[in-house]
Amino acid sequence: MKFNTKTIHGGQKPEEATGAVMPPIFQTSTFAQSSPGVHKGYGYARGANPTRTALENSFAAIENGTHGFAFSSGMSAIDCVLRLLNPGDEVIAGDDLYGGTYRMFTQLFKKYGLEFTFVDMDSVTNVTDAINERTKLVWLETPTNPLMKIADIEAISTAVKDVNSDILISVDNTFATPYLQQPLTLGADIVMHSATKYLGGHSDLIMGALIVKDAKLADDIHFIQFAAGAIAGPMDSFLALRGIKTLHLRMQRHCENGKAVANFLKNHPKVGLVYYPGFESHPNHEIAKKQMKDFGGMVSFHLKDKSKEATFKFLENTHLFTLAESLGGVESLANHPTTMSHASIPEPERLKIGITDSLIRLSVGIEDEEDLLKDLEQALNR
Repeated sequence: MKFNTKTIHGGQKPEEATGAVMPPIFQTSTFAQSSPGVHKGYGYARGANPTRTALENSFAAIENGTHGFAFSSGMSAIDCVLRLLNPGDEVIAGDDLYGGTYRMFTQLFKKYGLEFTFVDMDSVTNVTDAINERTKLVWLETPTNPLMKIADIEAISTAVKDVNSDILISVDNTFATPYLQQPLTLGADIVMHSATKYLGGHSDLIMGALIVKDAKLADDIHFIQFAAGAIAGPMDSFLALRGIKTLHLRMQRHCENGKAVANFLKNHPKVGLVYYPGFESHPNHEIAKKQMKDFGGMVSFHLKDKSKEATFKFLENTHLFTLAESLGGVESLANHPTTMSHASIPEPERLKIGITDSLIRLSVGIEDEEDLLKDLEQALNR
């Protein structure tokens, strides 16, 4: 199937008992057994639930994987990946990460004996030079949150596997979605999503996803998920599956509006640097053009007046761009990384890579382009 068809039909079939086109919400914790250990594939809902199974099949289909897993949040999905490792193992990650990921790495798993090395993934050699005998995982986020840096998934995966084929490559594909890029096809072992964002698409659920192609890796992930219990519930699974069915349509508009907003900001006299991989001037533009279908709906920027007062004034005066955490919903959102999504990263580390108090991150929704640009114009001119 082509991608647009996969979002609707991938891994799906009518429900067997009634022929329901959409999988019902199986709001149950347990399932009847005809004899001890003999059941219809479902015993206890922590292990599997038919609504969640339908969603996980969809996850696998749209990411060109064979096994999908739905978690209670994006962070619980990342937690599961790290539980594949052992004390003393090392993770190499990009130097621009979602604040929650950085917090989990440095404040939670570091005290359990994992080591973390952060490198600029603009260069493949920065990654390979950091590899040692303890390296077991390379964690990519591309585009990055919030500076919109692009890592070359195929080049990094190939180079790392050439050094040690046992090192796992995991990609946070939240910003791009499988509509724009499919990391498993480019050599990654694991794809992670905060399905709260674009996959759900309507700001009405919290969920994470992992997708893999290797059967042994899938077994390991399923064991951790079952044993730790960080599963998505049936109602949220139903909502996420409904969201995926319009992912391709929404992403087309997100990309169109994102491009319009980025160009508007780039040409506005009160706006300074704009971070958007669709610009030819973006240092990773050629990589983005190679591995992504389009450039997405995320845009970050600084005002020329870099004072905190000017930044807050803009954020307090948008109408359609709601000041709120998260991203990827149908509505446009504005975010202040240093006080919101990246507040958990120590200030010296933020400043080192350019996350300052003047940075603003926009999640451009699917509203009318003209209305969005008017909203930005009036907020900039307050």
